[in-house]
This record gives sequence, C-alpha cells and structure tokens, in this order.
Amino acid sequence: MRARLARLIQHPWFDRTILTLIVINAICLALETDASVMERYGPLLHALDKAILAVFVLEIGARLIVDFRGFWRDPWRIFDFCIVAIALIPATGSLSALRAFRILRVLRLVSSVPAMRRVVGGLLSALPGMGSIVLLLGLVFFVFSVISTKLFAQAFPDWFGSLSASAYTLFQIMTLESWSMGIVRPVMEVYPYAWMLFVPFIIMTAFTVLNLFIGVIVDAMQSEHEAAARAERDAMMSENELILQEIRALRAEVQEMRAGR
Repeated sequence: MRARLARLIQHPWFDRTILTLIVINAICLALETDASVMERYGPLLHALDKAILAVFVLEIGARLIVDFRGFWRDPWRIFDFCIVAIALIPATGSLSALRAFRILRVLRLVSSVPAMRRVVGGLLSALPGMGSIVLLLGLVFFVFSVISTKLFAQAFPDWFGSLSASAYTLFQIMTLESWSMGIVRPVMEVYPYAWMLFVPFIIMTAFTVLNLFIGVIVDAMQSEHEAAARAERDAMMSENELILQEIRALRAEVQEMRAGR
C-alpha cells in the first residue's frame, strides 16, 4: 500500500491536481463573499469546499503514511499541515470568525510552485539583514520623535503631543503621504525653520534606509537564485556522471566480449 501511495504522490499529475484544487477552492471562497451568489449557489459552494478540504486531508494523510519522518523534516510540508489543520477547526459559535481564515489554503500555492518557494526562501534569508536595518530605522525614529515632540508639542498636540503621536506623524512623513501640504507646511507656518528637521529625516528614511531594505532583499533573492541554479547544475553533473559510468561499463563489457572471441 505504501508503495502505491508513493507512486501516486510522485506522479506529475498529482501535484497538478492539488494545484488546480487550490485555485478552485480560492475561487469558491471568493464567491462566498457575494450575497447574491450565495443565495443561489450557497449549498453547492459549501459542498465543494468540504470536498476539496477532504482531498487536502487525504493528501496530507498519504504523505504521512509514505514518509512520516521526512514529512516533519520538510518545512513546506509542515506549512501545508498547519494550513489544513486551521481549516479543520469547527467554525461555529464563538469560533465562527475562523471561517474567514479558510482563505489561508490559497497560501498552499507557495509550497506547490517552485518559483514562489524561491521567492519566500529569499525573503526569509533576508530577515537577518533586514533586522539590522529595522533597528537602525527605529533608532532614527526615536531620535527624531523626541526632538519633534519637544519642539512642536505645544503648537501641534494632535501630531506631536506625545512620543507615540510624533512617531506616527513621522511615519506618515516617511511614506510621503500628504507630508508637505498636510503636515510640514502647516508646521512651518508657526516654525519657519522646521524644514531643517523634516528634510534630513526624509532623506535618512525614505531615500536611504528604506532603499537598504530593497538592496538586502535583492541580494538575498540573487543568492537564492544562484543556490537553486547551483543545485540544478550539481544534479545535472551527477546524472551525467552516472551516464558516463554506465557507458564505461558497457564499453568494458563489449571489450570483454571481443576478447573472448
């Protein structure tokens, strides 16, 4: 039985079928947000949702039977298990809000599509570098929040009345969302030299620190791509080496047959 399940799971059409069901399930969950569609096809959509969930449960069960230990060593399989487990939680009574989290099944596309896995892998490998940048950004925010609170709290208590309010206002300025006409120019009407604080802040955050995020992510993506390409080359070289060994063995057998004659 285990051998049959292994052959089924390893068949190319198996992954394609699961991928198709994930997409169909996502469409069904999106249709459930339309009241008119639910009025006409609600029972059908619910039945289809349960059927697809049952297939996902059977798939996870089959993978556990085929390779129980290997299943828990693969982070993507654990991710799939968690997504399906969340979908199995009863969504009734106080837990009815959990029905909205059924859409998390769509995230199984990440584990099913190799290109998406590489992107997520690149993002995860970029986290250590991004952590250092977050600390630097937090330090910059703390310094400028303290300064802006001390300078502008009395005239603009809604924007700079406290450290947290100043930090949120500076975050809006960093995103360049209505920063000039909405915040900076009104402040400059009372404090004409306020631009000497805000302009360096924008240069340090929006134009410098945030671009460091992009640089770290791009570098991590490139490293992930190079690692995948290196793995493919190594696999190809191993396969070629096996072919060469078989050719040498065949050549040796032919030479032995000729020598025997």
